[in-house]
Amino acid sequence: METTTMTPPPQDLIKALKDSINQSIIGQQAVVDQLIIALLAEGHVLIQGLPGLAKTRAVSAMASSVDAQLRRIQFTPDMLPSDITGSEMFNSESQQLSFTRGPVFSNFVLADEINRAPAKVQSALLEAMAEAQVSVAGQSYPLPDLFMVLATQNPVEQEGTYPLPEAQMDRFLMQLLIDYPSIESEILMLQMLRAESRAEAGQPVISMADILQARRQIEAIHVSAAVDQYIVALVDASRKPQKYHQQLSKWIDQGASPRASIALDKAARATAWLAGRDFVNTDDVRRVIHPVLRHRISRSYTAIGNNISSDHIIDTIVDHVAWV
Repeated sequence: METTTMTPPPQDLIKALKDSINQSIIGQQAVVDQLIIALLAEGHVLIQGLPGLAKTRAVSAMASSVDAQLRRIQFTPDMLPSDITGSEMFNSESQQLSFTRGPVFSNFVLADEINRAPAKVQSALLEAMAEAQVSVAGQSYPLPDLFMVLATQNPVEQEGTYPLPEAQMDRFLMQLLIDYPSIESEILMLQMLRAESRAEAGQPVISMADILQARRQIEAIHVSAAVDQYIVALVDASRKPQKYHQQLSKWIDQGASPRASIALDKAARATAWLAGRDFVNTDDVRRVIHPVLRHRISRSYTAIGNNISSDHIIDTIVDHVAWV
C-alpha cells in the first residue's frame, strides 16, 4: 500500500521561514515579522539602520530560506540605469540587437545602499516596483511573479548620498528600522557566528509556489466597512491633522497618499492571516501602521527641530483617531 506525503499548510511553512531567518538574525524578531508581512503582502521594503546591524544579512537570510533567486545591486554614484534594468546589445553573429537582462530580473533584489546612487538610477526601479515590468527601447519585459525589492540605507551618512524622492519612497510598502541588539542578543550572535563557520549552508524551507498560494489566501481575507473606515481615518489624520489634534498640525508638513491606505489594507490582511483569522480587526491595522506610515509622513521643521520622530507622530495619530 502506497503512502502519501501530506504537504504542510502555508501557515506552517511561513512559521518555518520565520524560524529559519531568526536563526540567522539574533534579537531582531520584530524586523523579521515585518519582512514576512511585506513578502506576503506583495510589497517592497526599505531597511534603515547604522552600518554593521545586519541589514544585508537579514535579506540574504530570507532569500536563502526561500527556494528563489537573489540578486544584489551595490549602488554607487557612477551607476547608470542600464546597470539595473539591462540594455540592448549588438549581436555580431545575428547582426541584430538583443536585450540583455539586468539584475532586476530576479525574485529578490537587494538594492544595497540605494541612496548612494543619483536620482536617475533610483528611478530605474520605479517602474519595476510599481508595475512589475521593465521597459527598454520601447519594449516591455515582465518581471517574475515573485518579485520583491529590499533596499538598504544608512541614516547617518550624508556625504555622497542622494535622498530618495517622495515618489520613490511611496513605492515601498514598509520602512523597517534596525537598531542595536541587546547585550544578551549580541552574545548569542557571537556564539552563532562561531558555530556557523563550521556548519553547512542551510536549505530552503519554503518554495515560491507556497508563497504565491499564501498570497491567494490572503486576498480572500475579509475586511469590514468599519475597518476600511478606520484605515482611511488614520491616513486622513496625516493629511488634515488639525481635525484630530492641534499639535499634529505643527508636526506634519505633508501627509500620506492613498497608497498608504492600500498598504495598510494589504499588510493588515497578511497580519490577520498569520494569526489564523479570516478577517481583519483594528489591532491588525495598528500592528503594521508604524512601518507603513513612517516613510510617508513628511515632518515639519518644528518636529525636526524638537526631535519629534515619525513614530511619535504616528502614536499621536493612533491615540486621536477613534477605534472601531
